[in-house]
Amino acid sequence: MNVDFSKIKGIIFDYGGTLDTGGDHWSEVIWDAWQKAGVAADKAEFREAYVYAERELARTLHILPQHNFHDLLDIKMQIELQHLTEMGHFAPQEIEPKAKEVAQICYDSAKASVENAKPVLNALSEKYPLVLVSNFYGNVETVLKDFGIDKYFKKVIESAVVGVRKPDPKIFTLGVEALGLKPEEVLVIGDSYSKDIIPAEKAGCQVMWLKGKGWTKEEDDTLHPNIIESLDEALDFIEGA
Repeated sequence: MNVDFSKIKGIIFDYGGTLDTGGDHWSEVIWDAWQKAGVAADKAEFREAYVYAERELARTLHILPQHNFHDLLDIKMQIELQHLTEMGHFAPQEIEPKAKEVAQICYDSAKASVENAKPVLNALSEKYPLVLVSNFYGNVETVLKDFGIDKYFKKVIESAVVGVRKPDPKIFTLGVEALGLKPEEVLVIGDSYSKDIIPAEKAGCQVMWLKGKGWTKEEDDTLHPNIIESLDEALDFIEGA
C-alpha cells in the first residue's frame, strides 16, 4: 500500500460505485437486476441501452433535486427499457412494470451496500473530516439523506451543481479546498480508475482504489499498488497506520 498515512488529515469519497455498490460499476448491478427480473436481452443489447440512458440523462433534465435514489432508478430504467423497445427487443406494455421491478431490485442492492458502508463512514468521520465528490444528476444530497449518510460529510461536491465532471482533476481540487487542506493531506477513495484514481492523483491527492467489476476489460486488467477489495479493508489500513 503506497499511502503515507502520517500525512492524511481528510478523506474524499466518491459516491456511485463506491458507497452504493461496494466497488462494482453500476452497469453490472443493473445487468444483474435485468436478469433477475427476466428482461429478455443479451449483454450487448443491455450495454447499448445503458449508454443511451446515460447520454439521455446528461442532455435532458429528467432527474430533479427532490428525486431520491428509487425515483432516479425508476426514471433510468424507463429510459433503458424504452430504448430496448425502440430496438425491437422488448414489448412496450412491459416497460412500466419491468422498470419498477428492476428499479426496486437495484434500490434494495444499493441500500444494502450503503448500510455496509455506514460503520466505515462513522468510524472515519470521528477521526477525519469527510467530503463527497461525485458525478451526479443534481440530487445527490437527497439521495444521501434518503440513505441516512448525509451527516457524515462536511461538504458535497456534485458535478451537476459545480459544473465540473470527473475525470477533470479540478473537481477533486474543489474537494481539497472544501477540506481546507493540502492535496497530499487528502486521501481519495473511489471505484473508478479513470474517473477517480487518475484525476485524484493528478490533483496531488493520495488514493485508494476500491476495485470491483469495471465497465471495460482494460480497467479490470489494470493494477495499482493501492487496490482494496472492500471499505472495511480501507478502514483497517487507516486505523492500523
